[in-house]
Amino acid sequence: MFDFKVVTDWIDTLLRVQLGLPNFWTLAIEFILVGVAFLAAYAVLALILIYVERKICAFFQCRIGPNRVGKWGILQSIADMIKILLKEIISIDRSDKVLFVLAPFFVIMGSILTFAALPFGKGLHAIDFNIGVFYLIAVSSLGIIGILLAGWSSNNKYTLIGAMRSGAQLVSYELSAALALMTVVVFAGTMQLSQIVEKQAEVWNIFNGIAAIPAFIAFVIYLIAGHAETNRGPFDLPEAESELTAGYHTEYSGITFGFYYLAEYMNMFIVAAIATTVFLGGWQPLHISGWEGFNQVMDYIPSVVWFFGKTAVCIFFALWVRWTFPRLRIDQLLKFEWKILMPISLINLLLMALVVTLL
Repeated sequence: MFDFKVVTDWIDTLLRVQLGLPNFWTLAIEFILVGVAFLAAYAVLALILIYVERKICAFFQCRIGPNRVGKWGILQSIADMIKILLKEIISIDRSDKVLFVLAPFFVIMGSILTFAALPFGKGLHAIDFNIGVFYLIAVSSLGIIGILLAGWSSNNKYTLIGAMRSGAQLVSYELSAALALMTVVVFAGTMQLSQIVEKQAEVWNIFNGIAAIPAFIAFVIYLIAGHAETNRGPFDLPEAESELTAGYHTEYSGITFGFYYLAEYMNMFIVAAIATTVFLGGWQPLHISGWEGFNQVMDYIPSVVWFFGKTAVCIFFALWVRWTFPRLRIDQLLKFEWKILMPISLINLLLMALVVTLL
């Protein structure tokens, strides 16, 4: 399997040895290259996800979906991006101007910081903290600040209600998502994402012997809680169109609205990518014990293909859920978290600790 560390080492050698740049400028150029690469990947993936969701939504609703701009409507997302960049940013009377402007940046920065820590392939990992899981939980929580600021600063009752709903929802479901991730941390014995992936080289966590039972339960809980954290149906109460127009971002327009729209789709990708990394082996190929020929064939598939393939399956499942189930009421949503998911998560964490102790 190709190791992308070869490419990164070649770039580092080119800058340090062949061009003879000092350490400061070498690091500065490498940081800029990594930043540009992540921003480009962030934008491209968001455009792809917008198009994919429209097509999958159309399939579930027996429609065609985008089909005018480009072949099969493939350029529709790009046309929409250009349109939203050209839209006027409308100033809102009696709003808190400073907080109103800052709010979208909190949302987008929380999403980008989480995105930057994901291991996309073998050797393709920009930030590999020894507390990687804790880092993901921490920075992904920044988005709620932007949502609450947007609802408060807009001076609109609909945005305020949507922000309060979102705050209650995100804070509640983050607990179950964090406990689900900690269940795997207990089993792996580390928070470092690269080590969690390496420990799944022979078998993925959800198939790993007796530990597969609590790992699979944690996987299901994380998918549900992660889906709720992205504010998508049937958990889309903060953006309930029939009640709150557009929810917490009702008063936003142009690129400021685009930030919320972009972050929503990328958060869907991030939730699926974290589930892939922690539960489905990350970029590790599928190996079956005793099937050496099969395992060798699987090793020829690039690690990036494995990562994005597994992530795509999780995203498809999230879209399937969104366009299948009706919207919950706010009391049903919170009751489901505090009375069902949370107790199961705590019991499951204890079960995994028991399994690790006995093993």
